[in-house]
Amino acid sequence: MTEKRDFDKDAAGWDEDPRRVQQAHTIADAMIAAIGPTREMDALDFGCGTGLVTLRLQPLVRAITGVDSSREMLRVLGDKVRALGLSNVRTELADVERGDRVAGRFDLIVSSMTLHHIRDTSGLFRHWLECLVPGGALAVADLDSEDGSFHSDRTGVFHHGFDRGGLLRELAEAGFREATVAPVTTVTRERDGVSRTYPIFLATARRPR
Repeated sequence: MTEKRDFDKDAAGWDEDPRRVQQAHTIADAMIAAIGPTREMDALDFGCGTGLVTLRLQPLVRAITGVDSSREMLRVLGDKVRALGLSNVRTELADVERGDRVAGRFDLIVSSMTLHHIRDTSGLFRHWLECLVPGGALAVADLDSEDGSFHSDRTGVFHHGFDRGGLLRELAEAGFREATVAPVTTVTRERDGVSRTYPIFLATARRPR
């Protein structure tokens, strides 16, 4: 569990894996079902990558900002936005691991499969709370606790998934309320010739009014 993964080199081919695309859409649909986004909401997709979740939410909200630490991932998303002629999607380059902070206030923050790449999750939760308007919602999806075999390359992986109870406590300590967590989907991967299944959860919470 070391240093920072270079996602720039993966950006061009990121969407070529249909299982990855389907996983992102499944997670986004679970977020939509749990939160019920509306056209009055300004949303933030933290760790947006190429925008697979961002663009699933885009038609349902007033505006959505895709934030990522990879310039190339944001370039791919920007190309999609221009090709689709969308006016309510913007991108922002920010690396919280290096002290960057996200600009703006939001009604909804979502994040999919990014949390395990963040060393200081408690600090991130506090930052998200600051970014939300009173009553704003959070929806974050990531891996349940696993033995470290999910990633073949562990560069930039700081957590082998998360204990659900521990995550709920961490959210409460950061100031969130109404926190819940539930299973959302699974990922199956071949490891050493053995097929293994890794559960993914969706945690939701709100900033107090």
